[in-house]
Amino acid sequence: MMEPLLVGEGSRHRGPLADLALDLVARSAGFHRSLPERVRSALADVVRSMNCYYSNLIEGHDTHPIDIERALRNDYSKEPRKRDLQLEAKAHIEVQRWLDAGALAGRAVTSDAIRELHRRFYDHLPETLRWAEDPEAHERSKVAPGELRARDVKVGDHVPISPGAVPRFLGRFEEAYLRRGRMDAVIAVAAAHHRLLWIHPFLDGNGRVARLLSHAMLLEAVDTGGIWSVARGLARNAPAYKAHLARCDLPRRNDLDGRGALSEEELAAFTRFFLETCIDQVSFMESLLEPERLRGRVMLWVAEEQAVGHLPARAGDVLAAILYRGELPRAEVAGVVGATDRHARRIVAALVQTGVVTSEGPRAALRLAFPAKLAPRLMPGLFPERAG
Repeated sequence: MMEPLLVGEGSRHRGPLADLALDLVARSAGFHRSLPERVRSALADVVRSMNCYYSNLIEGHDTHPIDIERALRNDYSKEPRKRDLQLEAKAHIEVQRWLDAGALAGRAVTSDAIRELHRRFYDHLPETLRWAEDPEAHERSKVAPGELRARDVKVGDHVPISPGAVPRFLGRFEEAYLRRGRMDAVIAVAAAHHRLLWIHPFLDGNGRVARLLSHAMLLEAVDTGGIWSVARGLARNAPAYKAHLARCDLPRRNDLDGRGALSEEELAAFTRFFLETCIDQVSFMESLLEPERLRGRVMLWVAEEQAVGHLPARAGDVLAAILYRGELPRAEVAGVVGATDRHARRIVAALVQTGVVTSEGPRAALRLAFPAKLAPRLMPGLFPERAG
């Protein structure tokens, strides 16, 4: 019923998709190699917030990354709805951090892993967000973390398989996508994304689980390093994304449309859209982190902050050194700025207070950070500026 699960080697669509997959692997690897390790680490932190923001936005939940960062510091809004969305975002971030650490390496597409993704996300949701409503019966049901749905559902025009069949279809899902060769693994990410949504294993949360699963699959198949995310591209093209998913539900049209029950042509079209979106996001992040442009934006921000007295003189020299080297031992700051230890400590304290510099302890080396409040200046276009 959900075949084909892959755009196979014999398909007329396979060649162009293989070319896109090769392009994605090469671009992602090049971007990964171009960044110092400490800059990659800082970027991965902000990408988690970005990924969370855009994935939740697709679901109609708008929690700005500034509010997400506040939630990570346990600084919550007093307004109940906003606080609940902050808690939702924090849950999403923690799951992605777990994924980025390699928790599902080699097993992301297994039934156990998919259920664990759902459980980890829902375990930390507030009570108000653990309910699903049947739009036709107008009945609310409690969503149990990690538990497969126990009733029939309808998603738009799609009527997913009966609840009793879900375990069997997840077994076939695992069989189809586990331990693929690298090229197949890259091409399969989009197909797995749709087919999991087609199964609709959970009462609610399937969209977020599918996007987290795609993140985990790309992390392994493309070695993304967590420094770029497809979620931003999907959210920015949400109508096309949702339209592709709906068309992938269509049955095979004729003998030229594959050999499965579902349309191979539509699966190939979504795969092309998905891979092109990935490539676009790698290119976007690459342009933001291009060394001279990033340095120019950072230095302009420093100059403006110094002009209003928010940063002391020579703060830019410290940031320039960190950008060039990836990190800067505290003991070397005085030498970099050509000043006393006392003035060096003043500079470091001021930079840390802005959030643009961080360290793992009071004596640890300094490294770059990308706080959400400065993203419009340092990484324009990463996510929208917050109104007001």
